[in-house]
Amino acid sequence: MKKLFVMAFLLVSSLSLLQAAVKHPSFTLTDINGANYEIKGKEEGLDIKGMEGKIVFLEFFGHKCPPCLASIPHLINFQSKYKDRVVVMSVEVQGFDNEKLSAFAKEKGMNYILFSEEAAGDFVNYISQRAEWNGGIPFLVVIDEKGDVQFIQAGMLPEGAYDEIVRQLTPAADQNVTAQAPATPAPVSMPAAPVTASENNQSK
Repeated sequence: MKKLFVMAFLLVSSLSLLQAAVKHPSFTLTDINGANYEIKGKEEGLDIKGMEGKIVFLEFFGHKCPPCLASIPHLINFQSKYKDRVVVMSVEVQGFDNEKLSAFAKEKGMNYILFSEEAAGDFVNYISQRAEWNGGIPFLVVIDEKGDVQFIQAGMLPEGAYDEIVRQLTPAADQNVTAQAPATPAPVSMPAAPVTASENNQSK
């Protein structure tokens, strides 16, 4: 039942091992639409004001990263499918400012929360330190309804894996038949290799 989380155990454990050395500051992030989000680090994850009772998929991506671009349609569909229980929050880390990211989001039809790195630089650094993230993207942190980190992934996930994560984080009594994962979900043990956030970071 918990097999999906086995592959992430070492990463989550390494995050926990850093607890003693890392302070847990508070951040206020402003998304591309001007909405503010208050985020506070805690020992087992993140407290995000207003996201209580939601599963949060926190993604770090780049506008020139091929697997990141391939993931966008998956995340659009995923956010629409689970809009009542899941929130996707995504931070662009390849140099787009708010204006460029807003235009990019409009072009791609992105329906989830987006932050530019200029608005979230300190938060990105904090996550890098907590999770020992080396900058490879896409990078995903999944936070459960209590704000605890349950899954960390470097590299692209197959689309069906998003459903499987939600299924495993949802009590059986509350699972909606329409939100079930496919009977044979794509494996997540061999994700696409992440690219470096700074890779090909010249402006087009």
